[in-house]
Amino acid sequence: MTSKSAHKPSPFSGFILHLHPKKVPLDTVRFSLSFGLGGMAAVLFMILVGTGVMQLLSYAVSIDSAHQSIIDMYRDGVPAGFIRNIHYWAGNLLVIVVLLHLFRVYLTGATDGTRRLNWLVGICLFLLVLLANFTGYLLPWDQLAFWAVTIFTNMIDYVPLVGSRLSIMLRGGSEVGAATLANFFAIHVALIPACIVVLLVFHFWFVRKAGGLVRSGENPAVRVPAVPVLISREAAVGMGLTAVLFLFAAVVDAPLAGLANPGESPNPAKAAWYFLGLQELLLHFHPTFAICIIPALMLGIFMLLPFLPDTSLPAGVWCGGSPRGIAHAAGAFAAGFCGVLPLVVVDDLLLKAVGTEHIQLQSWFSRGILPLAAIIMGYTMIYYLLTRTGWKRPQATMVLVILTLGIICGLTFVGTWLRGEGMALVW
Repeated sequence: MTSKSAHKPSPFSGFILHLHPKKVPLDTVRFSLSFGLGGMAAVLFMILVGTGVMQLLSYAVSIDSAHQSIIDMYRDGVPAGFIRNIHYWAGNLLVIVVLLHLFRVYLTGATDGTRRLNWLVGICLFLLVLLANFTGYLLPWDQLAFWAVTIFTNMIDYVPLVGSRLSIMLRGGSEVGAATLANFFAIHVALIPACIVVLLVFHFWFVRKAGGLVRSGENPAVRVPAVPVLISREAAVGMGLTAVLFLFAAVVDAPLAGLANPGESPNPAKAAWYFLGLQELLLHFHPTFAICIIPALMLGIFMLLPFLPDTSLPAGVWCGGSPRGIAHAAGAFAAGFCGVLPLVVVDDLLLKAVGTEHIQLQSWFSRGILPLAAIIMGYTMIYYLLTRTGWKRPQATMVLVILTLGIICGLTFVGTWLRGEGMALVW
């Protein structure tokens, strides 16, 4: 009885051993394999849950008092403002960390075999993180949030068949108002966290089932105890991230504009930064293509990546395992980011020269089918040229994927920093 109890793990160790095996390959413990991005995302989610619960003690769910309750959080001697700062910056940082984590998984070849389903779970988690930030954006009920949500819900109207019904369901009516705030609050504090927790359980289970982080298999499988080798490193990353986040939140307050005024639109009126790429697309494409067809096509391709034959990169190494592969990925990102800028300028000058009333922005052909066909042809030509010049299919696919990431970041950069009054280009 005594010997058995002596070997019985503590509750903490038992929980850890449900997430990790007793021993893990030494090759997977190195920081350069994953940069701790998955652990960072988990830590940020726990911080968001904790700070969110604490904000419920101060926040008032009403268009008459929501904004004032946020102002009251920043009164002298009240820690609620600091808690809101942590919550706001953690939410924004979580979008970036989860996106980087997804691309880390792809670039280190952790998308084959049993990990394919986990890739789909990860994409769903990323979409939920975006939705969580979007629904939480409205809760301060200030001008910035009101008009950002108004813009995005109007963008949803362009989704064929279900767009108008979906936007009305989100708003709780034809306009953003009290019903919208109540809907967004319920979705933000109840529905989305519950869905994320369920998916996280499956996500951790898939990782555990796959044997932990992906490894190259080139080196002998030298194993080390998960406790304390792996856990100490995870704790160091988590505490370091928390310290930096708290310090930043202590110095930089979360933005808060004046009370929402439906009769006074700011100029320019922009969506939240993580949707500014879509808003930028809306200036160049037919609305249905910008809001629905192009994003759906991109999302579908990203979800199918692990299931396409002969497209997975070598496992456990970055970008194919050579400095040349890393250079190719960096070049593809730079090409996408920098290449989209002159295209935006040229199209903007074309609109000014011809005039929006003559260029037929609502034409499915001139601003939808034709440019989308040109994009598909461009991607096809790049892939064909790469494979014909000796590139393997996984490396050629990687270039197209990272090129797309660069384009998305470039569009977001233009929408954030280069759009002024009337959404005109400014320098």
